[in-house]
Amino acid sequence: MPTAPDPSSVELAQRLNASADLFEVVSSTPLGASLHEVVLHGNPAIGGVAGNDVMLRVLDAKGRYVRRRYSVRDVDEPRGQLTLWIVTSHEGAGSAWATSATPGDQIDVVGPRGKILLDRDAQWHLFVGDATALASFYRMAQGIELPGRAIFIVEVDNMDDALTASFGDELGVTGIFVERNGRSYDDPEGLLRGLAAFELPNGVGHGYLFGEFHVMRAMQVALADRGMSEDQLSHKAYWRADRHNADHGEPEKDL
Repeated sequence: MPTAPDPSSVELAQRLNASADLFEVVSSTPLGASLHEVVLHGNPAIGGVAGNDVMLRVLDAKGRYVRRRYSVRDVDEPRGQLTLWIVTSHEGAGSAWATSATPGDQIDVVGPRGKILLDRDAQWHLFVGDATALASFYRMAQGIELPGRAIFIVEVDNMDDALTASFGDELGVTGIFVERNGRSYDDPEGLLRGLAAFELPNGVGHGYLFGEFHVMRAMQVALADRGMSEDQLSHKAYWRADRHNADHGEPEKDL
């Protein structure tokens, strides 16, 4: 068995000013209808801070190695473990790996990646997206300085995926889960309705928009219409409907 990450992972990490390590699967567990938790053992520093993600080197259906990026749900430094929540409702290299992973399997991990971190100056935090963003949303919210306020508006395919998390007693939490009900994955109607049902708090807030490419664009416009400035919005397209992400793990940006 390999004892170190593939040279391509090491070279990639050097170019990205990140780190690469060979991780071992500790467990792979379904959490809901389309959410899967994978716990990995390796260098926990690769998990970075709340808001960061990691790149996994996985095989696609054609037998090629590609990279897939996933937000880190939790870092357990004493145990040297990373926890990932991976959506498996879409066919792809990452979801296939997550559902078939077994304890003892090895995988290359590069990280930390990502530039969107918690806005420490905000008085309240609005997290808007789909199930692919839950891991990042919850990890970021658990880092909010108390007392604080966190609002979650999340669309899920199935209410079994409406997972919750534990937060400090002094964190005010509002959670709105919207069921997709057969709408197209690039249809923003569900999240727009969820947003319309909620009155934004007073004070300075920050919005974090993570999810499908077209839907996140629509949410940017909607929140701008609600008075949030460009500086108050951080957005990241995790994926794009009806199209696999590119080999580097990012969705194609062309229209």
